[in-house]
Amino acid sequence: MRIDEDDFQVLYLDSVGPPIATSEDASDLVGRAWSENATLIAVPVSRLDPEFFRLRSGFAGELTQKLVNHRLQLAVLGDIGEYVDASVSLRDYVWESNRGSHVWFLADRDALETKLAARRPS
Repeated sequence: MRIDEDDFQVLYLDSVGPPIATSEDASDLVGRAWSENATLIAVPVSRLDPEFFRLRSGFAGELTQKLVNHRLQLAVLGDIGEYVDASVSLRDYVWESNRGSHVWFLADRDALETKLAARRPS
């Protein structure tokens, strides 16, 4: 479902659905975002293959790079505590990502809406 959050068009994926696990899934996300004129894709943690959170797999980098190359932003919504607790590298990646503007890891939709509100032009 696409929602206009003022200056942002957000594609919110349902929490139930097939996992996003391959390069083809990432391409499908790009196509869906474009078809709905979205600029940001909000993906629940439950929809991401656990390999996304194992940075060594390369899937997080592949997915995020594909989205950024197509001028799309990614917000991962939900609790990733178990993954962050198991990986210093992931914890650092999440911290750095949340400081930027392309990939965010946030607790929920309310946290995303707060982040977007703070980024609105004055």
